[in-house]
Amino acid sequence: MATPVQKRAHEAWRVYKYYLDKTTPHSTYRWIGTLVVFLIYCLRVFSIHGFYIISYGLGIYLLNLLIGFLSPLVDPELDASDGGASLPTRGSDEFKPFIRRLPEFKFWYSMTKAFCIAFLMTFFSVFDVPVFWPILLCYWVVLFVLTMRRQISHMIKHKYIPFSIGKQVSLFHNL
Repeated sequence: MATPVQKRAHEAWRVYKYYLDKTTPHSTYRWIGTLVVFLIYCLRVFSIHGFYIISYGLGIYLLNLLIGFLSPLVDPELDASDGGASLPTRGSDEFKPFIRRLPEFKFWYSMTKAFCIAFLMTFFSVFDVPVFWPILLCYWVVLFVLTMRRQISHMIKHKYIPFSIGKQVSLFHNL
């Protein structure tokens, strides 16, 4: 038997999931909403001149999400020995679509949740650890560049592009 509080919480969770599921096909509006949440977070951090360690942790987490978003579900280096499904490497290979390790919806949802949690953390002074923020920024930029260099070299080595640009159309198909 569920208590009335549990029933209300379950109903609230169902309503939340219902509206979250309705946002799935509207990726542009979802990302605009996340951009608004990001700008509100930045405005809060810059207006109070603090919580830079929270921003640094948020940046590391977002970098981790980005790597998952850009990576294939099955790593060609690890899967080549198994003989399983891999990305095509030659023109004669069968076409296999790029399947992400972290799908776009989960990437968006995790990123938006991270911004909201970081925003809420800025209301508690226990998280305002005094740090020299330029050092954190420089360290994060170096980490980003090194990580992206490794990811891009992996993409070039295994010949995959994690973005679909759309159907290739010839300009002269009617001639």
